[in-house]
Amino acid sequence: MGAFVISRRFNDEYKFVFTSRKGKVIFTSLSYELRFECEEDIEKFKKTIELAKFLKFKGSGGKYFFKLMLGDVHFATSRKYTTELLLQKGIKEIVNYASRAEILDFSSNEPIFEDEEVFAEEEAD
Repeated sequence: MGAFVISRRFNDEYKFVFTSRKGKVIFTSLSYELRFECEEDIEKFKKTIELAKFLKFKGSGGKYFFKLMLGDVHFATSRKYTTELLLQKGIKEIVNYASRAEILDFSSNEPIFEDEEVFAEEEAD
């Protein structure tokens, strides 16, 4: 179904990506100073996806990408695609699944899975 994944950039700002059903990144958001701003923008996007515009580009290296616009505001930029057909598939994935995608928050450095802590302690021994 796809998911929005919140994480941190190296400069400690927040970002989110939208991943496909197969786990590939389709687009990456701009930077946010606060985590809750990511969550708010994701929810806003999910509710107003029909207003989204996809501006398509071909880069100097011959790869295709799009800028995702909400109204006149640049919202996110896609990954690079080798063909225009693959770019179109990425857009279709957003249109079909983003409104009901879950939000995963990987922005903290705390263990996500219970066993992760135990495994780390065992490795240290």
